[in-house]
Amino acid sequence: MSLFGQSAASSSVNTTGDISKDVALNAPPEDGISDLKFSPQSEHLAVSSWDKKVRIYEINAQGGSEGKALFEHEQPVLSCCWSKDGTKVVGAGADKAARMMDLSSGNTTTAQQVAAHDAPIRCSRFVDIPQQNTQMLVTGSWDKTIKYWDLRQSNPVASVSCQERVYSLDVVNTLLVVATADRYINIVNLNDPAKFYKTIQSPLKWQTRVVTCFNDGSGFAVGSVEGRCAIQYVEEKDSSANFSFKCHRAQQTGVGNSNNTNVFSVNAISFHPQHGTFSTAGSDGTFHFWDKDAKHRLKGYPEVGGPITATDFSRQGNIFAYSVSYDWSKGYSANTPQLPNKVMLHAVTGDECKPRPKTGGRK
Repeated sequence: MSLFGQSAASSSVNTTGDISKDVALNAPPEDGISDLKFSPQSEHLAVSSWDKKVRIYEINAQGGSEGKALFEHEQPVLSCCWSKDGTKVVGAGADKAARMMDLSSGNTTTAQQVAAHDAPIRCSRFVDIPQQNTQMLVTGSWDKTIKYWDLRQSNPVASVSCQERVYSLDVVNTLLVVATADRYINIVNLNDPAKFYKTIQSPLKWQTRVVTCFNDGSGFAVGSVEGRCAIQYVEEKDSSANFSFKCHRAQQTGVGNSNNTNVFSVNAISFHPQHGTFSTAGSDGTFHFWDKDAKHRLKGYPEVGGPITATDFSRQGNIFAYSVSYDWSKGYSANTPQLPNKVMLHAVTGDECKPRPKTGGRK
């Protein structure tokens, strides 16, 4: 099987991207950055951190940034997300709680608790459940459950048991994908949210780090700790289009090391909102843009000075945000004050994220 980027070396197009003009976010978090998400309605960015805070920034056209709001948890925050109308931000974390700030109220410092689990909440997303007249919150926890929350009620509307601890989840339209420990991936059709539509084992042989849904909800991408990414479609009729590829690997240098490769975790995958191309970012401190349909790497970028822990495209796809901080891969003792904690804003220009032009020989 041909892998991403193999034909890139012979291409006349420059596949090395430029990060020299990337702009740092002002007043970033003071500890490791766990997640970041752009508002779906405005130029605002939410950032969650191990310093127990969720920060909301306003981004201007020049890449300048200003802090607009902040709320605190009792323990490190592991996830953040926006409501579809852009008025609410939720943080979820190690204090086993999800907390929500309603920005439309003018409040910029406090959040109310809207969800609870028996163990840390690893991830959260707003979801639209058909036949429901309100947007709900879904939370995934290390207590091996996902729960749906109507934010007007204190108890969950539904709770679904998973095989193992939830490590990642994502939602697009009626597709919810939940990845757990032991490489289980549960697929939920939100027309019937209280049960799994399908369960598979990850096509990758090592621990799942991230799952991200395609823009059209027909499938999802999976990233693992072993420098691999998989493209997976939901329906069996599309299974011939499933494939996986190596990424975030580096050849060792020095005498006697020519056959050895350093392998890094794929920490984040984000899809471009217009083009449907996607990014991967990893513990090697690099990010890359890919075209899944052409099985082609569009651009690779130089190392940014530390692991990349989270990424997202802005609603118009003209800004790519990535966080550079410790990824906890070597435990508590390796987290030193010298490690960076920053969020960088990369302007997406030209053909950086545009799919390859289709030729007669390609579908």
